[in-house]
Amino acid sequence: MDYPNDQAPGAPVRSGIPEHGRIPKYYAVKAHVSALLDELGEGEPLPTERELAVRFEVARETVRQALRELLLEGRLRRQGRATVVAGPKLEQPLSLASYTEGVRRQGRRPGRTLIGLDRFPCPPALADEIAVERGEPVWHMERVLLADDERVGLESTYVAVARMPRLDVDFDPDSSFYSYVHERLGIDFGSADERIETVLATPREALLIGTPPALPMLLIHRVSYDTGGRPTERVRTLYRGDRFSFTTRLGN
Repeated sequence: MDYPNDQAPGAPVRSGIPEHGRIPKYYAVKAHVSALLDELGEGEPLPTERELAVRFEVARETVRQALRELLLEGRLRRQGRATVVAGPKLEQPLSLASYTEGVRRQGRRPGRTLIGLDRFPCPPALADEIAVERGEPVWHMERVLLADDERVGLESTYVAVARMPRLDVDFDPDSSFYSYVHERLGIDFGSADERIETVLATPREALLIGTPPALPMLLIHRVSYDTGGRPTERVRTLYRGDRFSFTTRLGN
């Protein structure tokens, strides 16, 4: 197989074109539009579907299909009625670092909007995960995650009230939960179990995050432990698939 001289190691081999060379029209348009996005730069508006159809001599539905894929991949984003070039995805490390730290490292401003902070008796499944008695009171905190005021995710955190009895009084919901746990409670996170899967948001979740229900989401389940091995939190976080990627370093 011949590789183009400019083949990037992270790109699809031969730009995803089959060896027989026959590709769907929409994919050819997608490749042309993708090159156009590189020329335009972040935040620049894209020509209209009609203009692109004339430029590439295809039907508007063909252009529409190409743009749908570029939207799902995060290369484009909606801005009012316009479609503009999106910036690079946020890279979130798979580590014990908080969301706040990960976003700040990329020069973005992290934020959160509190949806609710509720106290309820712990159900059996959750009790087993965070090692508390069934029926023991737990907090559930739900927050929309922001990056430069853009809604990028939805986070649900479950913790035992016994460990954090003043969470509803002392904690600023717009701040880092990890910083609060460390600085106010003297608890250090030592390890975590994490699982990642691809899902579609529920209608409620899509409404809170501000995305179409068909947009793929990255769902992370995490149970974090303190340095003594005691479960501290159970977190369920949805991240927009078009705005996030995850990184980690592997070793022996």
